[in-house]
Amino acid sequence: MARIAGVNIPTAKRVVVGLQYIHGIGEKRAHDIMKALNIPLGRRVSQLTDQEVLQIRETIDRDYVVEGDLRRDVSMNIKRLMDLGSYRGLRHRRNLPVHGQRTHTNARTRKGKSKGAIAGKKQAPSKG
Repeated sequence: MARIAGVNIPTAKRVVVGLQYIHGIGEKRAHDIMKALNIPLGRRVSQLTDQEVLQIRETIDRDYVVEGDLRRDVSMNIKRLMDLGSYRGLRHRRNLPVHGQRTHTNARTRKGKSKGAIAGKKQAPSKG
C-alpha cells in the first residue's frame, strides 16, 4: 500500500483514482500528475515501482497544497471572513448558505433538520 501525503492509497485501484483519495487532488490534478511523470493512465497502484511512488510524492509536495495545509488554509480564510464581519462571514457564523442560495425552502444540508411549523396552542373544549 502506497502512502502519499499521509494518506494510504488503495493498491487495487488505478493510480488516477487512488490519487483522488488525497484531499485537494481531484480528477484533473490526478491526470496532470500522471501526464507530468509519464505514467500510463491504466497503471494500478500495486504495479508502481518505488521510484514512481517517490516521484509522485515529490511532485505533490512541491506543486500542490493538499491535506492538512489545505484544510488549515480554508479554515483560516473562513475565520478571516468571520472576523471582518463581512456578509459571507456572517453567513458562515449563522450556518446558512454562503453563495446566494435560497433559504425559504431547501438549504436543509446547511441549516439542519427542520424544526416544523409552530402549531397554535390547542384550545380547551368550550362549555356550552
